[in-house]
Amino acid sequence: MKKIMMFVIGVFCCVCAEGVAAMKYSEPKKAMEFEEGKTYKAIIHTNKGDIICILNYEEAPLSVTNFITLAKGGFYNGLTFHRVVPGFVVQGGDPEGTGRGGPGYTVQAEIGPLHKKGALAWARLPDEVNPQRKSSGSQFYIALEDLPNLDGDYTVFGQTVAGMDVVKKIRIGDKIEKIDIEIE
Repeated sequence: MKKIMMFVIGVFCCVCAEGVAAMKYSEPKKAMEFEEGKTYKAIIHTNKGDIICILNYEEAPLSVTNFITLAKGGFYNGLTFHRVVPGFVVQGGDPEGTGRGGPGYTVQAEIGPLHKKGALAWARLPDEVNPQRKSSGSQFYIALEDLPNLDGDYTVFGQTVAGMDVVKKIRIGDKIEKIDIEIE
C-alpha cells in the first residue's frame, strides 16, 4: 500500500511539474491596458541581489506586455544568465541556457529608445535571418555601458533604476530567481 501511495504521489508531482513547464505563452498581438500615470517596475531577483527596472510601456507597449506576461507566469523563475560580456551586456531569459531558446515566438520590433547604461532590451536574431528585426520572445539583456552602436537596431523596453552594482556582479550561470512586477 505504501509503494502504491508513493507511486501516486510521484505521478501527481510529475503531472503538476509538467503542467507548469508546459504552460504556453504566445506573441502579444495587442498591448495590455496600462494605467495612465502609473509606473510599471520589474524587480529582477537574482542570486546576486535585486535589479529594479522601470518598464517603458509608452515606447514599447507590446514588449512590456510580453515581459509582464512572462514574469507573472513564472517563465523566468530559475533561468540563468547565459551570456556576460564585460563592458557590454548581461543576457538571460533563455530556458535552454544556450542563447538559442525561447517561448516559441518572437515579438514585433519597437525600436526607439536609446541604449543608455542600464537599458533593458530584447535580444534578437541577426538581420540576415530576421529582416523585420523581431525581438526574442524571452531573452533580454541589460547594457553595462552606453551602447550607441546598438541604437536603432534593438528594442529597449526599460531602464535599470537600482541595482546596477548587482548587474555588474552577474556571471554566466547566475540565476534569475524570479521577476516581480509592481505598479505604482
